[in-house]
Amino acid sequence: MTETDDSQKTVKAPSAEGIAAAATQAHRKGPPPVHLWNPPFCGDIDMEIRRDGTWFYLGTPIGRAPLVRLFASILKLEDGKYFLVTPVEKVGIRVVDAPFVAVDCEVSGSGADQALTFTTNVGDVVTAGPEHRIRVTRAADGEPSPYVHIRRGLEALIDRKTFYRLVEIATPAPHEGRDWLGLWSEGVFFPIIPMAELSGI
Repeated sequence: MTETDDSQKTVKAPSAEGIAAAATQAHRKGPPPVHLWNPPFCGDIDMEIRRDGTWFYLGTPIGRAPLVRLFASILKLEDGKYFLVTPVEKVGIRVVDAPFVAVDCEVSGSGADQALTFTTNVGDVVTAGPEHRIRVTRAADGEPSPYVHIRRGLEALIDRKTFYRLVEIATPAPHEGRDWLGLWSEGVFFPIIPMAELSGI
């Protein structure tokens, strides 16, 4: 009878199935407190979130919406990298742009009292304001990419149809010494584009 050599034992690679099972178990106790979990890093898995919000695993789209929402609930951003985190493991995934997409926005009120409430493709609902800021970046060709903060550094790309609707209700206001076209929500003004540049569009 020979003794087992522990050094020859292989560590099972993390899988989407195993992570989903651990996340489901954690969910039974309420919303997962991802910000409190600090498990060991177990490597990267072949999972990617495309710019349109579609999740892929092993090169195949994840078609089950409940599973996508489950993974989204345990997503964590650390030092510019994205991880799926459970109480016992942390695995790296790829995100092409933002992890979520804002697919709709409900507008209530007007002026500085206006409120913009966004809904994401994974079911998050947030109202833009001090804790959920809107930012707009622009590519070299001037194409805007608008985002809204969802939670703990995770953002949603505001989809084109929603952004165009918001641009229609944008108003001018001073911002950092210049006049900008932008959006009000919960008393905060979010700049979109300098008024001086509008004449060239």
